[in-house]
Amino acid sequence: MNAVTPQTEFVGVGLYTISEAAKLLRSSPRTIRRWVEGYDYRRNGEKTHSASLWQPDLSLEDSVELSFRDLIELRFIIAFTELGLSIQTIRSCLDAARKCIESDRPFSSGRFRTDGRRIFLQGADHLNDPVLIDLKRRQYVFNGVIERTFKDLDLEDDLVTRWRPYRGKESIVIDPTRSFGQPISSDFGVPTIVLAEAVQAEGSVARVAALYEVDRTVVVDAVRYHGELAAA
Repeated sequence: MNAVTPQTEFVGVGLYTISEAAKLLRSSPRTIRRWVEGYDYRRNGEKTHSASLWQPDLSLEDSVELSFRDLIELRFIIAFTELGLSIQTIRSCLDAARKCIESDRPFSSGRFRTDGRRIFLQGADHLNDPVLIDLKRRQYVFNGVIERTFKDLDLEDDLVTRWRPYRGKESIVIDPTRSFGQPISSDFGVPTIVLAEAVQAEGSVARVAALYEVDRTVVVDAVRYHGELAAA
């Protein structure tokens, strides 16, 4: 982070390095960086540039920092790549969604939840993506993917405001208005990494629950959540 930038500017926005975002999304920093910064490659011996999918909210002087909105948008991009869609197709549909929803972060909008299938089919209609052609025959797949992606997200005023990243459970939340958007215990506000590391140090879930005055089940979820992140 730029040393002269006051952290109060990021309250309610969320703040993630590319490495932090990649870990939370269970992706690779290289992939995330290519999507948010763009990259160069060679085609027929000539250098070509692939632009970023969008301009991150928090591009500072010496680094790229991602906001909560960036994080959630990336989460949708990953879901669509796992479905088999190419970045070219996703880029086209992202542009179509921006126009339809009138937002630079359209995937993290409640309107995308209802209009997503139509946006994808219209936005990519001119692309010869074999996976997309197959999905046009099985349109219900879009609805299923979109619903699964929204199931652990909380919306307010048609915008995603919170993410429940551990199997959709209420015990752990990523909320940009709390702890700069780091994973915390929903009810107690303790960062989950603190609880997980405390269990490693103390060797006892019950002792950590007592020390931090949180429910034992929350500590167990924190340990399991960070264990899954580490194994991803």
